[in-house]
Amino acid sequence: MKTLFALLTALGALSVAACNTVEGAGRDISAGGEAVSDTARDVETEISQ
Repeated sequence: MKTLFALLTALGALSVAACNTVEGAGRDISAGGEAVSDTARDVETEISQ
């Protein structure tokens, strides 16, 4: 019974860590996309002036 509890606890901890990792990666990708969009907008503004 102790082994099963330890196994379930470890699996739970790993799944929480995986969710945080994916969430962090999503934020990083989103921030990168915003930076590209901002740069494109700046270039477009410079070209049209």
